[in-house]
Amino acid sequence: MTVSVRDVAAAASVSVGTVSNVLNRPSKVSPTTVERVLQAIDDLGFVRNDAARQLRAGRSRSIALIVLDAGNPFFAEVARGAEDRAAEAGMSVLLGNSDERTDREEAYLDLFREQRVNGVLVTPVAGDLTRLERLRDGGVPVILVDHEDHEEAFASVSVDDVEGGYLAVSHVLSTGRRRIAFVSGPLTIRQVADRLEGARRAVGEVDGATLEIVEMPALTVLQGRAAGEAIRARAATERPDAVFAANDLLAVGALQAFTLMSDVRVPRDIALIGYDDIDFASATVVPLSSIRQPAHLIGYTAVDLLLKDLDDPDGGHERTVRFQPELVVRESTAG
Repeated sequence: MTVSVRDVAAAASVSVGTVSNVLNRPSKVSPTTVERVLQAIDDLGFVRNDAARQLRAGRSRSIALIVLDAGNPFFAEVARGAEDRAAEAGMSVLLGNSDERTDREEAYLDLFREQRVNGVLVTPVAGDLTRLERLRDGGVPVILVDHEDHEEAFASVSVDDVEGGYLAVSHVLSTGRRRIAFVSGPLTIRQVADRLEGARRAVGEVDGATLEIVEMPALTVLQGRAAGEAIRARAATERPDAVFAANDLLAVGALQAFTLMSDVRVPRDIALIGYDDIDFASATVVPLSSIRQPAHLIGYTAVDLLLKDLDDPDGGHERTVRFQPELVVRESTAG
């Protein structure tokens, strides 16, 4: 049998309102009454209906986080950072995986709005932020994660991906490589487009350097392997001598195609660099050079910005945080 608030009130010989105060505003109740009500709760095994409480209060104790790919270790670490900061504030994080699809992103936005979350942290699939503007204008705070809003309409936590792309390609050019291939996911994703912009800037600074774009439909290991297989199928003279992958998953797939399925040698024949510096980048068959992002700190800071927005909706605090990327050199480019 479900135990109700009325049952607790009867057992403790108090009113239903007193039980509600003990659960939500105990400072308004005398210590002896609080103790009596808590004892009744313990004796009866009462469990509060938190969903109903959220509806009455208009807010939950949850924060939503929507990422491009929950299977990507980078986003897993972002989520971990968000959870750590949310836990400090007595909140929890609800995770949504858009899978780089706008329809799934929109479905999660609708779901989290209905659940009355305290706010939404999101890495948008595309550059059109109209749906997020409507959500924000409806009273739900929105923080962009790993995505900067250049118009500064939204608070955001990001990394300078243009600089990251520049660092990656400048590094391989410094090793004498001149035919660079950028293996990318969809160029509609802001991070991918920014990394390409940085790569182009680096190539433009070196005479004789060229940049080829190999656009893939997703930022996954399988797509990286497909790109790598297509590159190794070319005549040796037609291949790039360096590959910059838009993330480490693509780089790992390309590395598999080069080293496990052919005689292409990394880095002797093709230097390879990724992006994100996920945990197993250093443990691949040829340790992978990469551009490091502070994933845990990105998630932690995004929740911190949201909490500041909740405390000060007028924005009397920092609203844009941009971290700088770091080049990590390993054997895949150092030969």
